[in-house]
Amino acid sequence: MQNMTPIQRLSRTFRQNSSLAKMLIVFTVGGGGLVACSDAKSDDGINIVNPSEVDDKNKKKRVVVLGTGWAGTSFLKNLKDPSYDVQVISPRNFFAFTPLLPSVTVGTVEARSIVEPIRNIVRKKNLNVHYWEAECYRIDAKNKKVYCQSNLAGDPNQIEEIVVDYDYLVVSVGARSNTFNIPGVAENCHFLKEIEDAQKIRRKIVDCFERASLPNLSDEERKKILHFVVVGGGPTGVEFAAELHDYVTEDLVKLYPMVKDAVKITLLEATDHILNMFDKRITAFAEEKFQRDGIDLKTGAMVVKVTDTEISTKQVKNGGEISNMPYGMIVWSTGIGTRPVIMEFMKQVGQGNRRVLATDEWLRVEGTGDIYALGDCATINQRKVMEDIWAIFQKADKDNSKTLTVKEFQETLKDICERYPQVELYLKNKQLSSLIDLLKDSKGDSSKESVEVNLEEFKAALSQVDSQMKNLPATAQVAAQQGSYLADCFNRMEYCEENPEGPLRFRGEGRHRFRPFRYKHLGQFAPLGGEQTAAQLPGDWVSIGHSTQWLWYSVYASKLVSWRTRALVISDWGRRFIFGRDSSGI
Repeated sequence: MQNMTPIQRLSRTFRQNSSLAKMLIVFTVGGGGLVACSDAKSDDGINIVNPSEVDDKNKKKRVVVLGTGWAGTSFLKNLKDPSYDVQVISPRNFFAFTPLLPSVTVGTVEARSIVEPIRNIVRKKNLNVHYWEAECYRIDAKNKKVYCQSNLAGDPNQIEEIVVDYDYLVVSVGARSNTFNIPGVAENCHFLKEIEDAQKIRRKIVDCFERASLPNLSDEERKKILHFVVVGGGPTGVEFAAELHDYVTEDLVKLYPMVKDAVKITLLEATDHILNMFDKRITAFAEEKFQRDGIDLKTGAMVVKVTDTEISTKQVKNGGEISNMPYGMIVWSTGIGTRPVIMEFMKQVGQGNRRVLATDEWLRVEGTGDIYALGDCATINQRKVMEDIWAIFQKADKDNSKTLTVKEFQETLKDICERYPQVELYLKNKQLSSLIDLLKDSKGDSSKESVEVNLEEFKAALSQVDSQMKNLPATAQVAAQQGSYLADCFNRMEYCEENPEGPLRFRGEGRHRFRPFRYKHLGQFAPLGGEQTAAQLPGDWVSIGHSTQWLWYSVYASKLVSWRTRALVISDWGRRFIFGRDSSGI
């Protein structure tokens, strides 16, 4: 015992005292750092471990989030697992409540009332979250890096380059306005996607009225200056036209009485009706109301060219007649397009022939393993039933009899409906209670228990199911639900690795880690001006009128991201009721 070296004594102490088994002893030998750990076995009972290996083992996974819109912010708000190191990169250091952008354009609410600094949103979370104000211009999926630029100095010669490594990448950069490459649109039209867009439109409206009030102008010149054209009959275009009409009739005509008769609002829509995604009753009501209000609604009119003085349209029907209209301001609201950074990234991952970035049902970018895309920049590429029909049949046919019985089918029925949501939609449209009824219907057999089908009969029964597949709309509601879903997956990633809860892997073994994303439609609103709003809620319930406007107020107030923004927006609404809208254009 007396001849034992200090290392041998230490080893014997660890072996005799199990409570010390996890202790790490750090000491130096010849100036080099060593870590002694009793967990591993060696001749002396001690394992010498490189400190960097311990750091790597305990190192947090880095999650890089690109964008602070609806999808990115929802992901950040719902992420709770402290085992991630989160880096947020966006040229916009705030979240904007975009459904109220049309209200900002006319001063119904102020721009500052609908924005919340992203640092306020994440500062109270029990996570390592860092924000950099920069814009990503390239994603390197192979080396797991993103390349960004920051130009806070405002000098193009002082652009700072930033390269960030990631373990997981969440792409939520949104989309840009789609000009469809129509000549003159980008140069002469106003868009309505960002806070800055709404502020520019607000200044332009007031400038038009001020210019029209100047002396020495002819009546024709005044009519041209005060001709406001809205292109796009979707929810944003319709709401802006309605807000602008209220602004003019309730506020501006009192301040500019000499030019009130020269004001004209025109709404252009390429299809036959506005608000095509709504119930036909809402579409009809909106069109009739706009006609009563004096808004010139032109349907079937496709814009073909825009100059600095005129907008040219082509009639979709009636021989394609082209007409020209002078204008004072154009607001372009006709859809969204893919950002350049996403287009370049799509080529990297083999999606160069697509118009939009495709993900699987778990929001993972197709062709990658650790990159996720949410919101307007991506779309879910739902897998077709007929692509997997043989694999589904084999998985259900557990006795390898080459036929499916009712019992065998029922055992995989839930997994089929969960993996392929179009099946459930098809059954609903056919008014069938289950796939068993579908198989019975295809065979003309009245007894469920006697249903037994082979592969060809199985194919025939499900051949029309994929016709129910639809892309999700590019809305804030979809983006927010996707962000929340992905955050929940990240929160439970370690648990679900060991306890998968998703549907069966029909082309593999076991189960998917998570249930696939499912969008739950909570309804949609279309403000139509004059304190009237149309709403289409779940269950095909339609409500139109003044009472629905108050429902709109309450829902939007509750959806605002913080109590600060709720208080500001409600105070703005109250100020507008009492004093009217601010017409300063600031």
